[in-house]
Amino acid sequence: MKYGYVALEGLIGAGKTTVARRLAAHFQGRLVLEEFEDNPFLPRFYADPGRYAFSVELSFLAQRYHQLKRTTEQDLFSQCTVADYSLGKSLVFAKVTLPEDEYALFLDLYTIMYGDLPAPELVVYLHLNMDLVRERIRMRGRAYEQDIDVNYLERLQERYLDHLQKLTRSQVLVVDIG
Repeated sequence: MKYGYVALEGLIGAGKTTVARRLAAHFQGRLVLEEFEDNPFLPRFYADPGRYAFSVELSFLAQRYHQLKRTTEQDLFSQCTVADYSLGKSLVFAKVTLPEDEYALFLDLYTIMYGDLPAPELVVYLHLNMDLVRERIRMRGRAYEQDIDVNYLERLQERYLDHLQKLTRSQVLVVDIG
């Protein structure tokens, strides 16, 4: 594989984990999967976003940092590494969910924590239309995801596309899958 570190991105249900598994298997690379189930605030966030936005984003920030730090300590570039998320995911979600003052604090913490971690050489964004996103969320069957507001998903999609245009340390490939 041409790239030593590839990250998949996309909305909820885009197929990031499935594609990451297949790429890692095909290229006999290391697979890094987001540990979202370990975030105790996620179900509460979907039930009451205003109350739990900062908690859920801070928890994800810490989880992703620890996971990627462990990965880099294992020599991230010794082989191909494929992850089902990128470092910038935290910024994308925080920009959508947090008020400006909390986002400013979050950005400071993000900058401190992620400053020494390598960026993916390639970020692959799996782009879906909203009807397909909603169908996939329904099919996954996670109770706390079933009532996600489509406006929230649309704002995430817009923020992702904006974020990807501003990446300077990674090449970007947008794949339209429906």
